[in-house]
Amino acid sequence: MTFDRATRRKWFSHGMVVLTGLSIVVVATPLVWIIYETALLGGSVFNVALFTQGIPYPCTPGNGITCHQGGIVVPIEGTLILVGLAALFSVPIGIGAAIASVEYGGQRRWARITGLVADVLSGVPSIVAGAFVYALLILYDPAIVFSTLSGSLALAVLMLPIVTRACEEALRTVPHSVREAAYALGISRWKTSVRIVLVGALPGIVTGILLAIARAAGEAAPLLILLGNGCAHSLQGIQDEGCSLSYWIWLGATNPYQNWANLAWAAALLLVLIILVLSVASRLVLDRMARRMRGG
Repeated sequence: MTFDRATRRKWFSHGMVVLTGLSIVVVATPLVWIIYETALLGGSVFNVALFTQGIPYPCTPGNGITCHQGGIVVPIEGTLILVGLAALFSVPIGIGAAIASVEYGGQRRWARITGLVADVLSGVPSIVAGAFVYALLILYDPAIVFSTLSGSLALAVLMLPIVTRACEEALRTVPHSVREAAYALGISRWKTSVRIVLVGALPGIVTGILLAIARAAGEAAPLLILLGNGCAHSLQGIQDEGCSLSYWIWLGATNPYQNWANLAWAAALLLVLIILVLSVASRLVLDRMARRMRGG
């Protein structure tokens, strides 16, 4: 049986459609599987108490023993403070570096070096960032080595290259004619950069910030070095030992107590949902920016 050229092209096209569809299924399967497993194992304790109560006394039910469920309000509170402080440290520096590189650097060597440094930092393992902050604080202020502040500094190191690179790309999407029009009206370069170009690039900048926050919220390796063990009590100050959702997942999963394991799975489910929401939000912002550039 022979096929003419048009028939072969038709079947080849159908085959490529099937292969791309299978690729989408393969890519989506791990995410769906993770959400399903965390919901299955942590959904039983995913209730109001999870967000209002502290870590319970560890125990395993059986032989007439009833365990208190408790909650993970302390890790949730710690994650919000850690990520908030990390964003406070990294976002202004990242935006400033991007403005300096794109608006003032041009093709200068130091601008290219800035981009290279951001690329290298983005590839540094997270545990190395934690070890760097640990070594730095051991030398200059040992009293805050194991604290929420030190953990947020490590997360800031991880967020910085993401924010910088995203801001650089967003600033480059603003047409050069906008800058020329502002210069023609007598507006200085720094005012043009901050009040016109930065505003025009805002959707892309917000997208980069959301992606950096999602990265920081899910990090555990540097926090295992720097947080100490503050999950048993509410945070008293940023210089005290802290806790986070990722740290609590590790702590609960490596202990033999059933109620802690259940809460660790619930924390994993919550963390997956947070990262999923941030990722979807960043995609929506990016799509909005694309429509705006097309004039839609």
